[in-house]
Formats: sequence, structure tokens, C-alpha cells
Amino acid sequence: MTPPDAPAVLMPAQSDIEHAAAQLAAGELVAFPTETVYGLGGDAEQPSAVAAIYAAKGRPANHPVIVHIAPEGDPGYWCNDISPAARALMEAFWPGPLTLIVKRAPHIPAAVSGGQDSVGLRCPSHPVAQALLREFARQKGGQGGVAAPSANRFGRVSPTSAQHVRDEFHGLPGVTVHVLDGGDCAVGIESTIIDLSRGFPALLRPGHITPEDVANVLGEMPRMPGQDGGDAPRASGTLKAHYAPRTPLFLCRAADMAPALAVRPAGERVAVVAFAATLASLPQALPDLVRVPLPAAPAELASRLYALLRQLDSTGVSHILFEQLPDTPAWAAVNDRLGRAAAAFERS
Repeated sequence: MTPPDAPAVLMPAQSDIEHAAAQLAAGELVAFPTETVYGLGGDAEQPSAVAAIYAAKGRPANHPVIVHIAPEGDPGYWCNDISPAARALMEAFWPGPLTLIVKRAPHIPAAVSGGQDSVGLRCPSHPVAQALLREFARQKGGQGGVAAPSANRFGRVSPTSAQHVRDEFHGLPGVTVHVLDGGDCAVGIESTIIDLSRGFPALLRPGHITPEDVANVLGEMPRMPGQDGGDAPRASGTLKAHYAPRTPLFLCRAADMAPALAVRPAGERVAVVAFAATLASLPQALPDLVRVPLPAAPAELASRLYALLRQLDSTGVSHILFEQLPDTPAWAAVNDRLGRAAAAFERS
């Protein structure tokens, strides 16, 4: 996936970075930008801080979070052993949007892993995230790691701007989230997750870094979901229904768009998100139709997807018809997110 043009980075003052790191050290929650999405951060070595993340998100306690470390951090502090495969992927893709699942070191609290013996590690490339992680490690006097799932309520659309985070947690009783604004996220969807905890590489969640990218480093393709023995560790963002907007979203083949719209109730306002050719094929006189053109490049759609879903939530449409994307490797990560979003509205 070719990276999209990076949005402008807003670099907070050093005093704001230091204050945010101090809040993390005190066990408070700090939302911060990464190149993928905004993370809801807490001290990974404070079980109470990790519990606060789960409580704020409404996240099941057995659903693991990812530990973020600075470029200078020691991955070996967090895991039992760094395999040659793990080391090769770290050297190739860190800092960057790749999470590695490895065996958790005994002194690392099980809370970050949802009680499993593995842990997810990532080194983000966003300069604000790196500055925060470095300052947090400095204040802790060692290996500071920040547990940080996406900064949204569990199962909902991930945030790609500071305002999304503020909107998400505003007014929630008993929840205080300090937000470090670093501008919009460039990649726009969550990191690729590769499991290395079972002696072979396996893809748990697709993302900007593709299985082919991983294979080019390791000399073998990672095993795909359903082809890895069925005993994969639980990982972030792998539930069937996830990343869902408030507005019901349904995937629709291009050929089925017009028939679906023809049978909608009179006066019902619907959003159609589709490629230009599909939009052009629809009757132009259809009333109460919000037409949203899809970008032709998968990386561009990935960078805009969550912001688009949040925007559509504010339009008052009854539902969203989203054109099915090409079933090709280039579109796999965005297809994954849209499939999980639509699964939240499947009729039983």
C-alpha cells in the first residue's frame, strides 16, 4: 500500500509533552497521536492504569492492548526472547505501523495481555508519540511503555484526530482523558499485527504493512487467519464486529445499488459511498441521497475512512450503503475494517 501524503504534524510544546508524561506516570489516561490512529494511553506497568483504559473504553478485560515503546526502548524488557524473525521485522518496520505478538516477560503485568502469556509490542513513527514515549521513559528512569488501544469506546470507529477523541469521551461520568493534539493521523487504520509467539509468523490483523512486505523480510509468507491451527492469541481489533459507526452500514455490490435504493421507503435519507462510475450509474433524480465518492487508491481511503464514517454519523441519514471494494491484496486492510463495521449491523 503506497503511503498517503502525510498531513501536517502539530508538535506540542515540550512543556505539554512533559506534563502528559507526568500524567501517565501518575496513572492517568493520555490520548496521543500515532501514524495509524489516536491511542488511549496508560502506564503499561500499572495494572490500575490499564484497568482505567478498559473502563473508559468499555472494553472486555480479556481483550489485550498493545504496548508502545520509544525507538530507544528495549523490546527484550517486555518479552522473554526476541527471535531472529522478531528482530528482523523490528529492524525493517520499526518505527512504523507494525505490532508484533511475542511471549510476555514474567514481570510484565498480565493485564496488558488480557491474561495471556503473550504481549503486543509496537514502536510508532509519529513524532509526537515518540516524544511522549521518550519523555515517559525518562521520567520513569528506564523502560517506560504505554499501553494504548485506539482512543474510542469499544467496538466503535477509531479516532484519527484529537477532536474525535474529545467527542468520544465528552461527558462520560468518571472518565478523564487528557488529549495531546498532534494533528490528523496519516495512515488512518490500525497497525498490522503479526503473531510470532507460536514459532511461526501469522497475520492476525491486516494493515498498512502487507503480508508480502513481511514475507520479503522473513523469506516466508505469514499464515493467514484460519490457516494457522486455530489457536492464535487474542489480539486487538480481531472481533467479528468492530470499528462500527452509529449509523447502520451495509456493504453493497455496485450492481445492487440502484435496486436497493429503489425499494427504500419514501423520504428515507440514505448515504451512498461508492466509486465514481457507480455513482454516475445511479438515477440523478433520486431525492434524499447523500452521494460520497470513493478514492481510487486504497491508501487514500484508509487515511480518510474513519473520519468519513464519523462525518456520515452527523448527517442524519438512516443508513449507509457502502460499495464493496475490490477483493485484492491492496484493499485487504480496508476491506477488513469495513467488513467488521458492517458485521455490527448484520441481521440474525
